Amino acid sequence: MVQQIFVNLPVKDLEKTKAFFAHLGFTFNEQFTNEAAACMIIGENIFAMLLVEPFFKSFLNKEVGDATKSAQVINALAVDSRSKVDDLANRALEAGGTFTKEPQDHGWMYGRSFADINGHQWEILYMDASAIPEDVNADTAKN
Repeated sequence: MVQQIFVNLPVKDLEKTKAFFAHLGFTFNEQFTNEAAACMIIGENIFAMLLVEPFFKSFLNKEVGDATKSAQVINALAVDSRSKVDDLANRALEAGGTFTKEPQDHGWMYGRSFADINGHQWEILYMDASAIPEDVNADTAKN
């Protein structure tokens, strides 16, 4: 099985991107951080590698997409309370993030969405597993 995940994201300005995520409370592994990349610690075994676009492109045989115009991934992070959802989303907006859609409240699941300063979409959610209705599936939980 997989032991860790490293999500790689292209960024335009690494220092501004690091400041954005530091405002949200994230820290960085300095061992894997330099002028071309920053290793953002999301969880115990969850990391985002924030790579300046030319360095990101060096891993590809195709063009880097513009995340402000199209999306291929939504980065969803689960937290341990509704108030943490609001706190992270509000800090993202304070730091220059963009509101992407209305908060979603299903009673047992609550989430908010934003785009970071590079256009990547993030969803922060809290889910009370003990309150999930029996008839919930991927189709009913997506809105």
